[in-house]
Amino acid sequence: MIIHAKEKKERALGEKLFLKAHRCSSPKCSMIRRPYRPGVHGKNRRKISDFGTQLMAKQKLKITYGVSEHKLKNIFKEASSNPSATGEKMIELLERRLDNTVFRAGFADSRPMAHNLVSQGHISVNGKRTRIPSFIIRKGDKIGIREESKQRSFAKDLKEKAKSVSLPIWLSLEPEKLTAEVKAIPKETDMVFDVSRVIEFFSKNN
Repeated sequence: MIIHAKEKKERALGEKLFLKAHRCSSPKCSMIRRPYRPGVHGKNRRKISDFGTQLMAKQKLKITYGVSEHKLKNIFKEASSNPSATGEKMIELLERRLDNTVFRAGFADSRPMAHNLVSQGHISVNGKRTRIPSFIIRKGDKIGIREESKQRSFAKDLKEKAKSVSLPIWLSLEPEKLTAEVKAIPKETDMVFDVSRVIEFFSKNN
């Protein structure tokens, strides 16, 4: 049921968000089997209003990073203190979340999995266990699988997986130690978001 719920969100937005990593890359993916909106009238084309476009852009950002409406609004408020680069700052704050960093480092196949690893206490930041998925990492921080968790089943094949992970330029990785270091503050992402529409949404509905 959870798988179908996540894929339904992707179909509603008309785009793969890789919420279920392996399934999204397989022929079983709903976006391949049913590339249209869910519901009785899903196949019908319809014109989307300006508000609808803003709403979809906001939903895409929120669902991709797995944040609540309240937290995304707070991120917007923090980012808007720098009006000239609000969108860039929003992406930076989302990318600097600990659960996203765990995902980017290859310790989890999806952000929801990374969120669970953090909340279950399997992740350390600078040697200290951190259970807060929204924890904001800084340049120089070292993130890794806790020693006590390296014998768990999920961690047994991570070393081999980590060797082939495609890292963003702001992260470095020591696969054998299952630790990653934040080399710089992230400024961009490999996914395309219409952040200007998100800013318009919160500016008008704040």
